[in-house]
Amino acid sequence: MLSISTKLDHIHSDTVIADVVSLSFDLRQKSRIRVTLQSGTEAALYMQRGTILRGGDFLQADSGEIIEVIAADQAVMKVTATTSKALTRAAYHLGNRHVPLEIGDGWLKLETDSVLKDMLLGLGVQVEELQAPFEPESGAYAGGGGHHHHHDEHSHDHVHAHGHSH
Repeated sequence: MLSISTKLDHIHSDTVIADVVSLSFDLRQKSRIRVTLQSGTEAALYMQRGTILRGGDFLQADSGEIIEVIAADQAVMKVTATTSKALTRAAYHLGNRHVPLEIGDGWLKLETDSVLKDMLLGLGVQVEELQAPFEPESGAYAGGGGHHHHHDEHSHDHVHAHGHSH
């Protein structure tokens, strides 16, 4: 079994990606977990406690292989509203409950929850249930603000040996 315990800050443009691991947000928060890579290889992740993996992160196996992290599709609710006030009100009520939220331009995304769906519908916003990646904000106190976008912050090209496109 492959052992993975290193999260890389960046990779070089000529780095070859050996494999991919696709994980839901819940699994990307766990520090010790067994996973199956895209190739079918079994691997054990041993991350430092408190590490949250994001789609676009890169890991290095103890044997040297580079593994790309992909945010897996999972059950989420996409919230939209006819007015910015209604969407802001929904965000306020969700934040008041410390619900992890992904915030986009004119929408909110959160993990599927029937109680929260009822609350949101009661607030007069639209809720669409779908399967999609989930990348919530990391929080105001987690290392200086919102989460990072790996591919936006680092301008680099790298070879994807696995044929996955973003």
